[in-house]
Amino acid sequence: MDGKALAERIRAEVAREVKELGTVGLATILVGDDPASDIYIRRKHEAAKEVGIHSVDHRLSAETQEDELCALIAELNADDGVDGILVQSPLPKHLDEAVLVRRLEPAKDVDGFHPENAARLYQGEPVLAPATPTGIMTLLEEYRVPLAGARAVVVGRSLIVGKPVALLLLGADATVTVCHSRTPDLALHTGEADVLVVAVGRPRLISPEMVKEGAAVVDVGMNRTTDGLRGDVDPAVAERAGLLTPVPGGVGPMTIASLLRNTVKAARLRRC
Repeated sequence: MDGKALAERIRAEVAREVKELGTVGLATILVGDDPASDIYIRRKHEAAKEVGIHSVDHRLSAETQEDELCALIAELNADDGVDGILVQSPLPKHLDEAVLVRRLEPAKDVDGFHPENAARLYQGEPVLAPATPTGIMTLLEEYRVPLAGARAVVVGRSLIVGKPVALLLLGADATVTVCHSRTPDLALHTGEADVLVVAVGRPRLISPEMVKEGAAVVDVGMNRTTDGLRGDVDPAVAERAGLLTPVPGGVGPMTIASLLRNTVKAARLRRC
């Protein structure tokens, strides 16, 4: 499943929508100097610029205190020129990410992590859903993967990917199983999956013999190893699966494209 090509099409669609709306604003907040976070933020701003979204990058020191960060979030919430706000994780250990996410205006929470947006997803009425799960569902739709009645297995239960993608799959009428570090005999479950989503951060956790013949496999893993960037799924799975997302070039580009789409969606909702 070519996420890069699909993401390019989505960006073109977003660019047309931005032109139609006039001005769309995105604000990002990065606390500290984590190298990986720096790369992710730069990529998001480059993508925003490409589609015409005006983005502002707020960089704060690792010593920034919670009250300072809350004051900045309040300022951005009140700024009518800002349609979307993104707080890059991970945050320094002395900051409580859950508390800060709750400070976001739900209508500007383009990451979809605010409890109000999470509740809407839980109720089957998502408005702003997390970007990576949304990108996964868009990929499955693009490649016409049947979901109604399908057996879907999600490996990983994070709030960022595992849990929300399980809810989105359930909303598409799949029969969903969520596996995690305490699941005995993981292969028993993955081997029965028509659709397998893996998001745990362990290189090559899923080997070919753990995958059902013809299954659609989505590899969310982005692991930096001595051999380069590797996913959670062994590339040899391609010989057995019907569809497989590459790493890189699969889910990654779709995450950024979905974030841009969420920003435009937030802008439209705020103008209603």
